[in-house]
Amino acid sequence: MPRKNNRNTQGRIIAAAWKLFYENGYDETTIEDIVFESQTSRGSFYHYFSGKDALIGTLAYVFDDKYEQLEKEIDPDASAVDALIWLNHELFAMIESQISMELLTRLLSTQLTAQGEKQLLENGRYYFKLLRRIVRKGQQAGQLRSDMTEREIVRAYALWERALMYDWCLSGGDYSLVSWTEKMTPAFIQGLAGK
Repeated sequence: MPRKNNRNTQGRIIAAAWKLFYENGYDETTIEDIVFESQTSRGSFYHYFSGKDALIGTLAYVFDDKYEQLEKEIDPDASAVDALIWLNHELFAMIESQISMELLTRLLSTQLTAQGEKQLLENGRYYFKLLRRIVRKGQQAGQLRSDMTEREIVRAYALWERALMYDWCLSGGDYSLVSWTEKMTPAFIQGLAGK
């Protein structure tokens, strides 16, 4: 039981931090603001995080929470191709409307320079588990290529999403991420479709 409480406390801190980062900006949000918003304590904050910068990597887990929510909304009759296109669209709509470019840029840059854990590549994340389920089902139904392994297709899809996010940040958001993904992701995913 305490483990669940610990997870809830950590989750409340993460959710509060990202809400405040979006509303007030990263630099304007203090640890005291996060503690107050999460209704936790300073001790709890420092139990999980060494400081505010340590929260940047948790954006990957914010994405996972979104994927967990989206999995419940996937049309059970959708093909694997359609499910992957829809997931990509929904995540990028969330990013464009709820995650500041500054914070996404910080996450991506920390992943490039991190010596240890790289959250975006963590194979045990909900994101990768969901992708494996969709790809496995799609391959079994002949909807996705059989000349590539499940792992290769998942890796290609994840690489595609990261590439879109990196380019959007590099371009300073001078185009709509959602509009671009609506146009380009179906073409990319069709290359993974079964023949």
